[in-house]
Amino acid sequence: MKNFALIGTAGYIAPRHLRAIKETNHNLVAALDKFDSVGIMDSFFPNANFFVEFERFDRHIEKLKREQDFSLDYVSICTPNYLHDAHIRFALRQGADAICEKPLVLNPWNIEALETLESEYKKKVNAILQLRLHESIIALKQKIENGPKDKIYDVDLTYLTSRGKWYYTSWKGDLSKSGGIATNIGVHFYDMLGWIFGPLQKNTVHLHTHDRAAGYLEFKQARVRWFLSINYDLIPDAIKAKEQRTYRSITVDGKEVEFSDGFFDLHTESYKNILKGEGFGLADAKTSVQLVHDIRNAELSPIKGDYHPLVKHKLSKHPFTGKV
Repeated sequence: MKNFALIGTAGYIAPRHLRAIKETNHNLVAALDKFDSVGIMDSFFPNANFFVEFERFDRHIEKLKREQDFSLDYVSICTPNYLHDAHIRFALRQGADAICEKPLVLNPWNIEALETLESEYKKKVNAILQLRLHESIIALKQKIENGPKDKIYDVDLTYLTSRGKWYYTSWKGDLSKSGGIATNIGVHFYDMLGWIFGPLQKNTVHLHTHDRAAGYLEFKQARVRWFLSINYDLIPDAIKAKEQRTYRSITVDGKEVEFSDGFFDLHTESYKNILKGEGFGLADAKTSVQLVHDIRNAELSPIKGDYHPLVKHKLSKHPFTGKV
């Protein structure tokens, strides 16, 4: 039985990590979050110690190691994007492997620094890249690998996931903390595309505002038009009629790739692989981190040639600043 600590227990994604630790039959010894709305822990690890201050959390781990011959094996990180780098470093200093949500870090040079620390501490940083474990995505990758090696596929990616006004007050609405729309909700799709279609060759950004981003990517075997948004107004009417607030679509040469279901157990599958020493590491995460960094810092290109049709949709004002 391995010993885990978890940072970011009150966050949206934390229950999937709690479930994964539980379902793989391991033990959560301590958890941390500055917010104390963590009753979800009762469903998984009611006896785990919980802290709202990092200093006391850190001291508790240190005391266990020194006084009880305790070994911390993993630290699971579910914190805001801009804190991932610091919390991964904490895990490595504690002699534990890190398991971190995406984006692993915000900038490519953070990856390079962590590679040095991995070597120094002889521990591993594991990235949660769960789309690589989705059956439909695996099937698509196998189809591309078994197809003509010189074929270039035409791909459209559309991901619309509505967010309310709270989003702009939270860290997610702060570009410096979340990395913006493309980083916050798109990084796992970019990872998936690179994993399937090969090295990135071109990255053009047509649109990047507070509530949407769009552009064009060329991979070795794909031309990709992409559009991401958190604006409910852009959700198709058929989806609204079902009282749903999320729409995702990937088409390859005009054919829809169905992957609406099958997400529930992917974190547990990720943990199983990590515990076998087969998790995705820094090198796996590097391409998508570089890609979203470049999107975030790119100058906008004229809307011509290959672009996603939703780029032409009317822009919206920021709910607080009033700016488009």
